[in-house]
Amino acid sequence: MDTQTRLPEGFRGERAIVTPYNVRSYQAENAVTRRMYLTHIGHYPDAQGHFRERPSGAAQHIFIYCDKGHGWIRHGGQQYPLEEDCFYIIPAGEAHSYGASPRDAWSIYWLHFDGEDAREFRPVMGRPVRLGRSDASRRQDRLRLFDEMYQNLAMGYNPSNLEYISYCLRYFLASLKYVEQYREIRKVREEDVVRKVIRSMKDNLENRITLDELARSAGYSATRLTSLFKQRTSFSPMEYYNQLKIQRACTYLQFSDLKIKEIAFRLNYYDPFHFSKAFRREMEISPKEYRSRYRLRTGTPDTF
Repeated sequence: MDTQTRLPEGFRGERAIVTPYNVRSYQAENAVTRRMYLTHIGHYPDAQGHFRERPSGAAQHIFIYCDKGHGWIRHGGQQYPLEEDCFYIIPAGEAHSYGASPRDAWSIYWLHFDGEDAREFRPVMGRPVRLGRSDASRRQDRLRLFDEMYQNLAMGYNPSNLEYISYCLRYFLASLKYVEQYREIRKVREEDVVRKVIRSMKDNLENRITLDELARSAGYSATRLTSLFKQRTSFSPMEYYNQLKIQRACTYLQFSDLKIKEIAFRLNYYDPFHFSKAFRREMEISPKEYRSRYRLRTGTPDTF
């Protein structure tokens, strides 16, 4: 027997859909949906007073994701805290109870599911799993998928909707079981972003460009872009950019007749002395020494 205690008016902004029993019967027989299907789905924001107890368990597996705040789940004779960015899947037919913290009530995304393939997700059932929140976690992608299932179910119970939701549900649960694989696309995307930013740097060696401009063009914060660059190149974006400018300066010194002050201003250094200092820091010799040592053709001697 289910028991539940919650505020009489519910939770402000809550959303929930519970499918009729005849729809569940159809889902259990349809060739596509019988493998995995939803029976309940919802979102409870700031769920003060939320509590549910099922001494005999539920007919379906229950997924709960804590988006923020805190709560708890009692299952298998133990009580587990459920904190931000943690989820818990309660297996069907197993006694449990759960509720929101009275001091910092959770906001949760939840769903009930069943189907022939549900056993494949046993490895992530019956224990709290922390996902972690970062730019690489793809949290928003997963929540958009959750919302897509909700919105399609809200459109009705026609076979096409139910079958599409079934495929989405398998992908959603797979993203929880295979977290590293799910996040791999973000790693590839981030590598593409680094390459894109380097191309932008090369295209702007003779223009003045800032870290904020590079980050904005990549769609990242300056902090996140700096972190990505250090992971991929061991240098911050501006350190990398300045190295590229020195490379371009070496080309001019070796192959052109441009004076050192002309190279300095072309590459947007404040003055020739600033350029010479930056050049020496990277190359350990001055621009004049570099030209004298590596110049491949004669020309007018450099003067400041």
